[in-house]
Amino acid sequence: MVAQLTVAERRLCLYLLAAVAIVGLALAATGRSDPIGVHGAIALLASVGMIFVVLSGYYEPEPSPERLSHYYDDPIKVGIVLTMAWAVVGMFLGVWVAALLAWPDLTFDAGWASFGRLRPAHTTGVIFGFGGNALIATSLHVLQRTSRARLPGQVSPWFVLFGYNLFCIIAVTGYLMGVTQSKEYAEPEWYADIWLVIVWVTYLAIYVRTLARRKEPHIYVANWYYMAFILVVAILHVFNNIAVPVSLAHAKSYSAFSGVQDAMTQWWYGHNAVAFFLTAGFLGMLYYYLPKRAGRPIFSYRLSIISFWGITFIYMWAGPHHLHYTALPQWVQSLGMTFSVILLVPSWASAGNALATLNGAWDKVRTDATLRFMMVAAVFYGLSTFEGSFMAIRPVNSLSHYTDWTVAHVHAGALGWVAMITFGAIYSLVPWMWKREHMYSARLVEVHFWFALAGTIIYVFAMWNSGIIQGLMWRTYNESGTLTYSFIESVEAMHPYYIARTVGGLLFLIGAVVGAYNVWMTIRTAPRQAEAAEPDLPVPTFAARPAE
Repeated sequence: MVAQLTVAERRLCLYLLAAVAIVGLALAATGRSDPIGVHGAIALLASVGMIFVVLSGYYEPEPSPERLSHYYDDPIKVGIVLTMAWAVVGMFLGVWVAALLAWPDLTFDAGWASFGRLRPAHTTGVIFGFGGNALIATSLHVLQRTSRARLPGQVSPWFVLFGYNLFCIIAVTGYLMGVTQSKEYAEPEWYADIWLVIVWVTYLAIYVRTLARRKEPHIYVANWYYMAFILVVAILHVFNNIAVPVSLAHAKSYSAFSGVQDAMTQWWYGHNAVAFFLTAGFLGMLYYYLPKRAGRPIFSYRLSIISFWGITFIYMWAGPHHLHYTALPQWVQSLGMTFSVILLVPSWASAGNALATLNGAWDKVRTDATLRFMMVAAVFYGLSTFEGSFMAIRPVNSLSHYTDWTVAHVHAGALGWVAMITFGAIYSLVPWMWKREHMYSARLVEVHFWFALAGTIIYVFAMWNSGIIQGLMWRTYNESGTLTYSFIESVEAMHPYYIARTVGGLLFLIGAVVGAYNVWMTIRTAPRQAEAAEPDLPVPTFAARPAE
């Protein structure tokens, strides 16, 4: 890591880390009786730790100028390790949260272990910790290979990785201390939001600068999706988190919006976070790693472009379908419902394009578990987008909303689509990065796949049953016109499904642990000698504009 930096770049790292340490020290000193003090201490410790890492290699010889003729893969390697670490942590919290619904005493009388605090810690750990690190690592890999250009800065990728993971740690620990902005995605503290803006703008600058320096005139479609993800998430984050802090020494803040305007802003953000963080970014991953692994060109490059623009424009209007039967104006609800139904067209275009790409490679799907991860991801993407459009229809939403059906839908996308394509991409990427012919154990990849698939199916089917039963019980009336079932009776009816949900989540977690072990052993058994960096290579055959 440090050996790849010049002395001037090492000095710049020390300056940046010292600045973070000073800010952390100031927060720790001014907010001693507030969670902001804890977060200041975390920032201080993290930056001091990284300072020692830089100092340990500060007097290493200057790297050869020839390094600039090779791809810059060190940040990608660290991003992969962080991805798998967050996968285990985030999914462990998810199993704990699921178990709490079946056995509430698992809080162990600890306030930080309550459902209300563990749940946002789980969602942030999985979505932003696991998913975000996967997107950063794979995007930097795809960007370099498809543009045949090295990343423009040697320090900025490390700043993005360090800064982004510091944000995730601050967010998760803040939730455990009970500090949020009280929104659907339990937004973290105001100072964490400002820090993320700095990190994200740096990430965007890396991407734009690399594309500007590209040696391949064509911008491959995966980069379109990654760029949309980076740019739109920046806009969403800024507008959804406009807030006024109580004071500079206090973690609490108040949103600039209120009432129905706040609800609309929240779901404009919430649904487009799904659209561009959990869809566009991972479609970029799909459009590179699936054809690469299958050894086949994209079935229709033109269709992938049409799908991109359809998703980009239509998804932006779909958020109001989360607010049916509320104070939101009826025409806005209808607009969200209409665009949500239309959204099925570009979404299925992407899913169908991915599956059609496997024509002629189905024999590989049978024998290659890594490719099977990607195939199953494409199937779940198609199923989840159909279900999302269906649930946006107002009469259907009257049954599904506030029930576990929504939980089933979310996890069909999170486990079946996002996690599956991520694991497939990582199993492809790890041997390439560490110069291995294959993973440490192909059998463990198979084991991981079947644990993940079984866990997803059990989880989703349990929540489908639970949600539909909930919805029906809540709207069942007796002959006198009153509700047949009390709310507590509906909760009691959910108990066996919550047990099944916990079992499904546990299976998925076991698969993630197996995958993390496999990745770690692949890294440990990589050749010990200094590895020659990969030179600039021609763009993969599928990345060039193919004939339709």
